[in-house]
Amino acid sequence: MKIYHIPCLEDNYAYLIVDESTMEAAAVDPVEPKKIIESAKEIGAELKLVLTTHHHWDHAGGNEEIKKLVPGIKVFGGTIDNVKGCTNEVENGDKFTLGADINILSLHTPCHTKGHISYYVTSKEEEDPAVFTGDTLFIAGCGKFFEGTADQMYQSLCVTLGSLPKPTRVYCGHEYTVSNLRFALTVEPENEKMKQKLSWAQLQRQANLPTIPSTIGEELETNPFMRVDLPEIQAKVGCRSPVEAIKEIRRLKDNWRGR
Repeated sequence: MKIYHIPCLEDNYAYLIVDESTMEAAAVDPVEPKKIIESAKEIGAELKLVLTTHHHWDHAGGNEEIKKLVPGIKVFGGTIDNVKGCTNEVENGDKFTLGADINILSLHTPCHTKGHISYYVTSKEEEDPAVFTGDTLFIAGCGKFFEGTADQMYQSLCVTLGSLPKPTRVYCGHEYTVSNLRFALTVEPENEKMKQKLSWAQLQRQANLPTIPSTIGEELETNPFMRVDLPEIQAKVGCRSPVEAIKEIRRLKDNWRGR
């Protein structure tokens, strides 16, 4: 399994997942279809699937066009998310395959949108799995609670995604890492791993390189929204439960004026 990131729009990421034995590919959130098709051609891959994380235009907005440009392509999206151009609706636990070696598991991760799907992708045993989290989990952050509750985001981040194997690579929908880590350090100013990751992320961006992927293990150490089970994090934001804490950290982030 090979994964290619494709910068789109201002700060979005689309992805190509390629099964190396057949060179069949899936595109994740291909908002700029021509760019994705060109990338697939360059690496000699044949586009078979689209994996849409959620209905927002900057993720699903290329679906109708890519269906015209690649006849027969299947477009996956959440059953209750009203995804444009969707041909194959998926719910939590639905499984499908790509090529000879890639298995894809749909995980319902609601809150940013009510039908948001994250895609957990596994290949040969010796390869670390990957999860494509759209706008639910960002590196060191999470999406705004547009269509859901703090309880839903807690379940999505800390239960569903947080229980994946720690080496799982995290590929999110936007390049927000530097800003997210700067905010995270307002919650945990003494967190050395956050400081180290911020320094690294700043160097990556100065070199015009991406900060993805992270891993689930790294997020559990550096993402304040995934650390709300820790009593010391709850105490820092004046809360007594994980759900209260995730709600308060989101409120603080929404009102934060840093960059």
